[in-house]
Amino acid sequence: MLETYSVTDIGRKRQLNQDYVFSSAKPLGNMPNLFIVADGMGGHNAGDYASKCTAETVVGEIRNSFEKNPTIIIQKAIQAANKKIRETAASDENLFGMGTTLVVATIIGKYLQVANVGDSRLYIIGKKGIRQITKDHSLVEEMIRLGGLAREDARKHPDKNIITRAIGAKDEVEADFFTEELQPGDIILMCSDGLTNMLEDREIEEIVRNEELEELIQKGDALINAANNNGGKDNIAVVLVKPFEDEVEK
Repeated sequence: MLETYSVTDIGRKRQLNQDYVFSSAKPLGNMPNLFIVADGMGGHNAGDYASKCTAETVVGEIRNSFEKNPTIIIQKAIQAANKKIRETAASDENLFGMGTTLVVATIIGKYLQVANVGDSRLYIIGKKGIRQITKDHSLVEEMIRLGGLAREDARKHPDKNIITRAIGAKDEVEADFFTEELQPGDIILMCSDGLTNMLEDREIEEIVRNEELEELIQKGDALINAANNNGGKDNIAVVLVKPFEDEVEK
C-alpha cells in the first residue's frame, strides 16, 4: 500500500473550482494504483465539467481495460477522454471550447509511470532535491526551449497561462510519457499551476521536506496555505504519494 493525500482548493480569487483530483492506492483494473490531476478551462461550468468528466472517463476506461501494458492502458484512456470532451462540447453550446490539462500516474513496483497533457505537473522530491518529471505544454516552455526566455522569468511572464496542448482542444491529443525509478524516501507531488504559479520549486521542496510536517496531510495543507498566502490567484490541486520504503527497495 501507498501513503497518499489529495486536495483541491478554490484559492482566493476564483468563483469556481475547476481543478479535479483522483487518488486510489488500491488496484483499478490491471493497474495497481492510480493518481490524476486535471485543471479545467472554459466558461461558466465548462472548466469544472471538463476536468471532472476527463478524470472520470480515464478512471472508467482503466478500470475496464483488458490491456496489460500500463502505457497502452493510459494512452487509450486519454484518447477516450479527449473524444468524450470533444463530443460533449459539440453537443452543448454552454460547454463549447472547454478543455483540461491532465496528469496521470501509477506506481508499479519501484517504477513511476506518468503521462501528461498541458501544464499541470508531476515532481519527485527526495535525496536528489526536487525534480520536475513532466514537461509543460505551454507557450513559455516553448520560449524557454528555443532560448527566448530564461526559466526564472517564466513564472512572471504575461503569457504564462497559455497552453499548447489540452484534452478537448483537438480531435487527436498527444500525451507525453515518462518512466522514473523511485528511490527510498522519494515523495511524488502532482499539482495544477495554481500551486506552481504561486510558489517557486525551492519553496515547494522546503515544505515537502519539512520534517516537522510528518504526515502527507500536513504537507499538502501547508502547500495550499502557502499558495493562498502568496495570492491564491487560481484554484490549487495537490496530490502527494509516498511509496513505503520496503516497496521501493525490492
